[in-house]
Amino acid sequence: MADPPPRRALLASPTPAAQAAYADLSQAHDWVPLSEADQVVALGGDGFMLQVLHTMVERRRILPVFGMNLGTVGFLMNDWRLDGLGARLSRAKRFTVSPIEMTATTIDGETRVLPAINEVSLLRETRQTAKLQVAVNDRVVLEELVCDGILVATPAGSTAYNLSANGPILPLGSALLTLTPISPFRPRRWRGAILPEKSRIVITMLEADKRPVSAVADQREVRDVTRVEVAIDRTRDLSLLFDPEHALDDRITMEQFVA
Repeated sequence: MADPPPRRALLASPTPAAQAAYADLSQAHDWVPLSEADQVVALGGDGFMLQVLHTMVERRRILPVFGMNLGTVGFLMNDWRLDGLGARLSRAKRFTVSPIEMTATTIDGETRVLPAINEVSLLRETRQTAKLQVAVNDRVVLEELVCDGILVATPAGSTAYNLSANGPILPLGSALLTLTPISPFRPRRWRGAILPEKSRIVITMLEADKRPVSAVADQREVRDVTRVEVAIDRTRDLSLLFDPEHALDDRITMEQFVA
């Protein structure tokens, strides 16, 4: 006996374009609530895709997500088309993305634990540069980094903020993380590092009261941090679905040849 077809939930960002597409698809297919679904179709841009993935991570109910771009860049999305969705989903190629987890401690002693799918970034809050100490696996690798900030990016996020900060592009499935400085002043020639994904990175703020720093896990910010730990979280692997001709690994590869 053949397996029953997967039950699918339809989600859309609040933008007019995504809502119009949602109305069209709602009539063209049968959908179930997210709590009953086996797969998710998400309509919007990369920001909305990250929201959907974060929702599943927090609820600890991970479902494959097929996104269709109705936003701006749509790097994590497939092309928007109304017709042929069932056939596209049956042919879709699955990619596994492991989030990273940020544990941030503030000046007031509060601890926040947040997941990130693209990157964790630390940014100075005032006109004064940040002073950071960087340790990898309990070994101090930079006694003092004077900069605007620093970020840790996953392969999926290496083409986002990391690329804008002149960080390297990481192939999907490379089991690597990139550690990239943002406008480094001292040491001026340090351009970052590529680390095994099992690395545990600890960043300590030097002079945290005088030089306040915020930590951002994708879109969520913790201000006035004194210590940030970042490590891969393999307990909550995420699945993205792509048309075979627009697979995420190919997109990441081709970003290296964009003029």
